[in-house]
Amino acid sequence: MAVSTFPPRPSALSAHARALRPAERLCHATGLLLVLSGLAHLMVFAVDGGPWDGPVSWRKPVTFGLSFGLTLIALTWVTSYLRVGERLRTALLVVFAADCVVEVGGITLQAWRRVPSHLNMETPFDTAVSMALAVGGGVLVVLLTTFAVVSFRHRPTGPAGMPLALRSGFAILLIALASGAAMIARGVVLTRTGHQQAAYHSTAPLKPLHGVSLHAVLVLPALAWLLSRTSFGEPARRRIVTAAVAAYAAAVVGAGIWAALTY
Repeated sequence: MAVSTFPPRPSALSAHARALRPAERLCHATGLLLVLSGLAHLMVFAVDGGPWDGPVSWRKPVTFGLSFGLTLIALTWVTSYLRVGERLRTALLVVFAADCVVEVGGITLQAWRRVPSHLNMETPFDTAVSMALAVGGGVLVVLLTTFAVVSFRHRPTGPAGMPLALRSGFAILLIALASGAAMIARGVVLTRTGHQQAAYHSTAPLKPLHGVSLHAVLVLPALAWLLSRTSFGEPARRRIVTAAVAAYAAAVVGAGIWAALTY
């Protein structure tokens, strides 16, 4: 008789009543520190001033700190609903946390040095930082795609609407990864052909698409979880999550159309 390699499907209560494992606590703490770093640099911007847009600004450590921190916290939470071996999940989360630190750290370092972080090949050190960020981005793509594949191969657990929210969130997250990869690829081509300034500005059209699609994996599951705390019946909760997925998908399509028209 075949034996399942996956842990038992936890109930919505048991999935959150258990104590956090050490790796989960580490990821939550790391994510919180990244969020605090983003907020701290928002204060630096308020004091120091300077442009908000452009390749050299305090915007990057702010937005990347907040985005990576929230994504790490969200991913640690939502993957608890996936049917994946605990050792594999732990390993993926720890690597993801380390990669988030490298990405935000490199971007923050370059912001304090007053030089661009991405696509910067001006000096050997800048090239090393830029390449480290690019490699780190590749690692992120592999890790997040792995979790996305797991969510579709095995139905996630959780309250009514959570499986749809998770699968939709991960599907939209793949769009964020693709748009991010497209920005890096186009920027590298322009940089290597001697169009450095054009490379810095070439990412602008895809930024809204990248930003909107990046956080669906947090917003949609959070909605499903909040609805589980209400008095709505399961059919009503599923309908609300379905409507939210459709609305979020429409926002992503709108950002995609804008990117196509301005690219």
